Amino acid sequence: MTRLKLSGSLRRRIAQLKGASLIFVGVTLGIILSAQLFCASLAAAQPAVVVTMSDAPPRFIPDKITAKVGQTVEWKNTGHTIHDVTTKPGPIVKADQVAVPAGAQPFDSGFLAPGKSFSYTFTVPGSYRYICIPHQADGMTGEVDVSK
Repeated sequence: MTRLKLSGSLRRRIAQLKGASLIFVGVTLGIILSAQLFCASLAAAQPAVVVTMSDAPPRFIPDKITAKVGQTVEWKNTGHTIHDVTTKPGPIVKADQVAVPAGAQPFDSGFLAPGKSFSYTFTVPGSYRYICIPHQADGMTGEVDVSK
């Protein structure tokens, strides 16, 4: 193998170009990774579905949704009265009005003033039935079907 003889200045210039190329590649990879992380965090921060709570008539919109395990649903009170979202049976809530799949914990937003919201991330697949306690007599019910 024949080796070329290069002048000192040419060798320095080639070394500079190699260094610049490595820096360019490193910066480019850094930008790509940062963009991917940003997009992933943005996707994780955004709810999969937003359900609004209205007053006239009192209802969840939409009242039946689907989500995947790990996705978050956000309920927003867009009305002018208090609302809530609960899957917890109790003295006011009859057990046949609400349901969670086996292994899932019930959730309850508490009362949400107008403009407030509640989010829940689903970790167990199955069907979740929920109601708004202040408007249960008006039939304000909803359902989330969660799949793997």
